[in-house]
Amino acid sequence: MKTTLEIPDFLFRRAKSVAAERGIPLRQFVTEAVQEKLRIAPQEKPWTKHLGKLKHLRKERTRIEERVEEAFEQIDRELWR
Repeated sequence: MKTTLEIPDFLFRRAKSVAAERGIPLRQFVTEAVQEKLRIAPQEKPWTKHLGKLKHLRKERTRIEERVEEAFEQIDRELWR
């Protein structure tokens, strides 16, 4: 498929130079670069980098929530006397 891309001049010159060094057309170089990026992209999810990092606090959070609930129950009992 034919398409038009706008990329910065310095990036174009560098890509063209590297493609020439490798003895391949710029089209092939860009295709390989996109394929490589797509191959590794699913593994690179910056927003999931920290998932599970606070797992060790789950029990503590549950304990705090239980204490808060107990405190509100106490307040409710005092209000309804």
